[in-house]
Amino acid sequence: MALNFRFAVVSDLHIALPHTIWDHPSRFHLVEVSIPAFESVIEHLTQLDLDFLLIPGDLTQHGEPENHLWLQKRLSELPFPVYVVPGNHDVPVLMADQQSIGFADFPHYYGKFGYDNPKQIYYTHQVLPGVRLIGLNSNFFNEEGQQLGRLDHQQLTWLENVLATLTEELVLVMVHHNVVEHIPQQSRHPMGNRYMLQNAPQLLKLLRQYQVKLVFTGHLHVQDIACSDGVYDITTGSLVSYPHPYRVFEFRQDNYGREWLQVLSHRVESVPDFPDLQHLSKQWMGDRSLPFLMKFLTHPPLNLAPEQAQEIAPSLRYFWANIADGDALFDYPQFPQKVRHYIQAYSAIARCGTPHLIDNNSTLLLEKMRK
Repeated sequence: MALNFRFAVVSDLHIALPHTIWDHPSRFHLVEVSIPAFESVIEHLTQLDLDFLLIPGDLTQHGEPENHLWLQKRLSELPFPVYVVPGNHDVPVLMADQQSIGFADFPHYYGKFGYDNPKQIYYTHQVLPGVRLIGLNSNFFNEEGQQLGRLDHQQLTWLENVLATLTEELVLVMVHHNVVEHIPQQSRHPMGNRYMLQNAPQLLKLLRQYQVKLVFTGHLHVQDIACSDGVYDITTGSLVSYPHPYRVFEFRQDNYGREWLQVLSHRVESVPDFPDLQHLSKQWMGDRSLPFLMKFLTHPPLNLAPEQAQEIAPSLRYFWANIADGDALFDYPQFPQKVRHYIQAYSAIARCGTPHLIDNNSTLLLEKMRK
């Protein structure tokens, strides 16, 4: 029987109860809206005939127990199944401290949302007949206790064993860190590589081998759809930063066995105390953009002198906001040629040179991959 189902993705909620919010002058996250924005999304999603909801990480602002408990309770009240994976903000420390839960504590909070085994921080679950979800953990702590984006060897072995047993099911993968590059040279960019899974090529090889075409990620806080040899990485922006988006997907198979994924993006337009959220949030991001832009312009690959960067930065005030919005198109003819061409590379342009606007609203044909 042909598959036809509908689901939603809401990412990087950064849930923060008021007393857990701390301020910083360069903070991009407008965490003050985390709970009302989430409630606005839930109000909409409960009106739809959803089969399930995916949340690919950063459920809380800094892994605070009270924020995890609040979200755990709220998710249990929803009329559709919910599945989550941890983001770097959810398990920022290996061992629990005064602020955050420990790494191994995460499954204990989300036993109803994918984690049947509280001793394992990744899982597989049949979400519908013929549809299997694999929730991966991309938070890895090295010997120095530093948190990195990586799948450990044990998890990769487990994943291959799971995929090898699945022959008739459609497989969806959810993981926090990006698997396919969403910005130019992301895996090698000094500011973009921390959002990438360090061993993404190893994961992609496994996914292609077993014909897994759909991966849902977060972390980067942008609306973007990227594809690498048949594997789509659909990353969804954050609910606490411009443009406060979320997505609704419809998967269907036609009479010829072809698979289609319809993507519809929505955004939270207003919440109490922030009636014009879209305008205010874009201004918020623009107001805090200078440190980011100076680093972006003076670091590789541009390596501009600080004086030149200071001159260019004001024109790029909304550069990251426009990227976060998805389907951005850039051209700054007044910039030096080197800078102009580099900024243009962030545009949603196909290889043939025409706009390729698929990030927010599109229908993807998921073609069979060659082994």
